[in-house]
Amino acid sequence: MPEFGVLDFERPIYDLEEKVKELRKMMEEEGLDLSSEIKHLESKADELRRQIFADLDPWQRVQVARHPRRPYTYDYVKLLITDFVEVHGDRQFADDRAILTGFGRLGGQSVCIAGHQKGRTTKENLWRNFGSPHPEGFRKAIRVMKIADKFNIPILTFLDTAGAYPGIEAEERGQAEAIARNIKEMFTLGVPIIVNIIGEGGSGGALGIGVGNVVLMLSNSYYSVISPEGCAAILWRDRAQAPTSSRILRISAPDLLKLKVIDEIVDEPLGGAHTNYAATAQALGQAIGKHLQPLLSMSREELVEHRRKHFRCMGYTSENPFDSSVFQEPNSKGAEK
Repeated sequence: MPEFGVLDFERPIYDLEEKVKELRKMMEEEGLDLSSEIKHLESKADELRRQIFADLDPWQRVQVARHPRRPYTYDYVKLLITDFVEVHGDRQFADDRAILTGFGRLGGQSVCIAGHQKGRTTKENLWRNFGSPHPEGFRKAIRVMKIADKFNIPILTFLDTAGAYPGIEAEERGQAEAIARNIKEMFTLGVPIIVNIIGEGGSGGALGIGVGNVVLMLSNSYYSVISPEGCAAILWRDRAQAPTSSRILRISAPDLLKLKVIDEIVDEPLGGAHTNYAATAQALGQAIGKHLQPLLSMSREELVEHRRKHFRCMGYTSENPFDSSVFQEPNSKGAEK
């Protein structure tokens, strides 16, 4: 990936766009009329983009989910939320910058925000710990959610992490306990909770703020108990097998919708969310609004029971311990073997 943010399978599109830029520069500097050539190349690039992004495999979706220019939680906050006030600290140890929390308004409705936040530069990523929370990040998130619960404010969470931070200092401060407590507490909150998977949904780091009445997922995100590389290292002792593990893990949005792990796929603009922040935020905002309205009419008891039933219905179950049909590969005609 020689150019920043250009994925291998995006390379042909990038090359065409660079040619368009060169022709535009020639038009400006030399006064040549190259409009027809530019129009032809732009049309060719658009068609190529449609072909490539219409048939991404799971590993390619993982790469798009990790795109360095992909919008993060704070980008959606700026585009969707007004009057946002950030809340800091867990009142026990520190303020974990890997999780962004606060309050604002979505179309006039007060909402609580809790989401993973990565950085754009190396310096920002070190400050944000690459979006991988410490225990204090999860404790900050549940502290803010309990405030929302007290004042009857709906909660929106945004999942985008490779996983919780696995370092020894995080373990010393109770990483597993913090995640488990968040999961337990989120099941008891009497306000609507809408979970939005906007990039990487990695393991307990994602689930620590991922319990909700509705789970929405951007089309080029992934949600998994383990990263494709981690799975490949365990099964084959070879991280190069990540494309294979990303397929068998069933971590892409279409597979998760089939397994009832998520409730709706929110389509990204052609080329991925990183190509158009505003359009992605608009689509996500519309999906949130559609699901939030019915939830607002429920009582606190109904919301808790709805959330409990929602998670109990997730996934594939069978009374036959040898039944693995859901994990079989489709045959050449697209039907299950």
